[in-house]
Amino acid sequence: MDNNQTLYLVVGRSNGTTRRGDPYCTLKLKNEEQDTTIAVWDVGPNDDPKVGQIVSFINIQENDGKRSARKLDMMPGVMADESHPLYHLLPHPVKREQWDECINHLLEFCKDPQLKEIITHYANTLFEPYSKWPAATNIHHAFQGGLLNHTYQMLHMLEGLYPCLPYQIKVERCVIGILFHDYGKVYEYKKDGETRDYKYLLGHIFISANRLYADLKEKKLPESEINHIVHIVLAHHGELEFGSPVKPCSQEAVIVNMLDNLSAKTDIVEHTGNMESSFALGTHVVK
Repeated sequence: MDNNQTLYLVVGRSNGTTRRGDPYCTLKLKNEEQDTTIAVWDVGPNDDPKVGQIVSFINIQENDGKRSARKLDMMPGVMADESHPLYHLLPHPVKREQWDECINHLLEFCKDPQLKEIITHYANTLFEPYSKWPAATNIHHAFQGGLLNHTYQMLHMLEGLYPCLPYQIKVERCVIGILFHDYGKVYEYKKDGETRDYKYLLGHIFISANRLYADLKEKKLPESEINHIVHIVLAHHGELEFGSPVKPCSQEAVIVNMLDNLSAKTDIVEHTGNMESSFALGTHVVK
């Protein structure tokens, strides 16, 4: 039990319901000394705290790396503005100039003029919605603009990786696959991270692949090229048990799956507290 009323900044939040129907929220919290995750019981979806708000606790229960508190033990505070000492810890989407620089560098590797045109179009049209949507509710890049940052990380890693691989790789397929692999999350989540029924009825992989397939057909790409690109989206989770309809079976699909995994898992470690249990990693995080 912790009764030190330390101030935290709420950097992520997801809502849930217990088996008995009682509401709770899971807060991702940060200050200058630590990251931590705390489940707070009896907090409804419209109750404070919100992302960007300061919060402290009278008591925190600890059990095998998991931390929890009651609503009565939580004290929501002010919304942090730029003058607050913890404000700089709040995650923000990457800037447009960073995004454009990355895309332009990748285009230097590309040789197919039609696919280069498609990449430029998607990079321009997807930046705005991605900069407002989270990539998840609480697993990785769970903040407004997290979808942009996750996509940017994968593209940025591809910049360095592609020149190092002495294999037959059509890098244009990788770029389009990365740009579109999580497109469906714009439908799965609301901007504030709340889930929508699309997540359970269709899922982001189907939504992304279906939209991309239709769009590339409209652009009159050859069927074989469409299939290779859409396969990347369908296979980006890697394993059937992780929700992938198919397993990666091309160089480009293997690369995108690995980059997706690397971006997601490193973000999980970064925002999990020391000695906390991480369900997504299946272990405790040690820092």
